[in-house]
Amino acid sequence: MSGTQPRRPAGLSRAAVQDLVDRFTAGDRRALARAISLIEREGTQAADVLAALRAVAGPQPRRVGLTGAPGAGKSTLLGAMIGAARRNDRTVGVLAIDPSSPFSGGALLGDRLRMHEHILDTGVFIRSMGARGQLGGLAPGTAEIAWTLGAHGFDEVMIETVGTGQSELDLSFLADTTILVLNPHAGDDIQLEKAGVLEVADIYVVNKADLPGAKSLVRELHKMLAIGTRTAWTPKVVSTVANRPDGSVDELWAAVAEHRRFLDEHPTGRAEDARRSREATAALVAARAHAWALAEYDQDPKLAGPGTERAPHVIAERLLARAGLN
Repeated sequence: MSGTQPRRPAGLSRAAVQDLVDRFTAGDRRALARAISLIEREGTQAADVLAALRAVAGPQPRRVGLTGAPGAGKSTLLGAMIGAARRNDRTVGVLAIDPSSPFSGGALLGDRLRMHEHILDTGVFIRSMGARGQLGGLAPGTAEIAWTLGAHGFDEVMIETVGTGQSELDLSFLADTTILVLNPHAGDDIQLEKAGVLEVADIYVVNKADLPGAKSLVRELHKMLAIGTRTAWTPKVVSTVANRPDGSVDELWAAVAEHRRFLDEHPTGRAEDARRSREATAALVAARAHAWALAEYDQDPKLAGPGTERAPHVIAERLLARAGLN
């Protein structure tokens, strides 16, 4: 295998970038989809488009993130939240992170199919994105794509993630309000005892609240939250039946609005904004460093020497030296 760098796509011409930005800012959804596709591929074209969009973008909306174990009903709940937002004439941009195919890297679950009632709504844009092997966190490019949805002018930007542990933590760095969706039949009362769970969510949703065990799970959540939280914000607990028009989703949106007021008005809330920015920046650097290290390892057969010189910490030191970071 040669040690040459992989060929990167050439940058877009200045005219092509300007045309894309003009259509994007005019509300053209195809231009939005094109911009997201370029960002997913990363490289020079993504950098060109992001730089041009940042030069003209306005303020970002507050983002809502949903996470939880498979089967908790996240997509059904998200669809109900979209419907409630649309009834209030609010436009919605959704980024749904799916588990990836190990062969193609593409999204497997197809969240757009599970939210089919909104596909033809011009006030809703839904994009599925494969996690591309990032089973412990968010897919590369998630932060930039979420920002791009906000730059397009959606009133609400919502992110749904694979609930695999680290993804909940990563989502809390990216979303202003993180919603953890729990299911009374999934043993979530036991899972709550795992370290760090109480520090992740701003709102806990006990979905499928018409099932046995839901009230017990709500009581357990309140009991654990009574012990204390890491900030002045006490997470809300909301019970929902996402597939019924019973008003519980409106209650959830009210909890989101209350958390947003906290972020805007409370000193601790403003500190949370700074913390998220810090962690999101570090995550972006780490993701790009990870991709660079893998490429260097794969393309340079001399990087790993014989015997003990193949030890990961030895190779890591060589890479750090190559990057000027040792």
